[in-house]
Amino acid sequence: MTPLSHQGYKGLVENQVLLVEDDPAITQGLTYLLESDGFTVRACSNPAQAYQALDEHSFILTILDINLPGGTGYQVCREIRRRGNLPVIFLSAMDAEMNVVMGLELGADDYIIKPFRSRELLSRVHSVLRRHKHGAEGRSIRFGDLEIDTAQAKIHRAGQEILLSALEYKLLLVFAGHPGRVYTRAQLLEALWDEAGGFFNDNTLSVYVKRLREKIERDPQNPELIQTVRGMGYKGG
Repeated sequence: MTPLSHQGYKGLVENQVLLVEDDPAITQGLTYLLESDGFTVRACSNPAQAYQALDEHSFILTILDINLPGGTGYQVCREIRRRGNLPVIFLSAMDAEMNVVMGLELGADDYIIKPFRSRELLSRVHSVLRRHKHGAEGRSIRFGDLEIDTAQAKIHRAGQEILLSALEYKLLLVFAGHPGRVYTRAQLLEALWDEAGGFFNDNTLSVYVKRLREKIERDPQNPELIQTVRGMGYKGG
């Protein structure tokens, strides 16, 4: 497997994944699975160990459990986002929608629920890495009065940055990529399925459209960038 470069964080010295998991059996199984697929794994069992690893090593991906001794995976994710744009996947038995949404709003790229299938986990790991690789090779997109820098996954209006969660950003790119095109709700769900998994449903889509409008529209009550097409779905203005 060819190592992927990861710009905007640290220089990549190994094809290395940071695994933060306190269950020894899961750690052993995941380490074997990932190393069989060509990765190098550095395992930590608590947030303090994870912070030290982030200080001392370079990674292309982090896989985080949520319930950890001495802290939570949410705290580790916040620290990773404070430092840069390292891809993050939550791996947790906590499957309530509020846990999933919280993880994604903290900036995680994916949320996988235990128990998981080995092939599915590897597929989603590679999907996250591909998205980040393509983002590093990206371009600037104008969408209304927004400037979307796909290389850094940043959005600005008149020089002011607009902060979005990972899924909000993905949803914005769908509309910005084809302004004027009408997307049915089913098409949007399909477009976001790879990032969000099976927990992302029609009700969750409505929540994300509402939140995205609140962040990017000058008047969320009269949206211009993401318009509702009654009886069909949404379109980008």
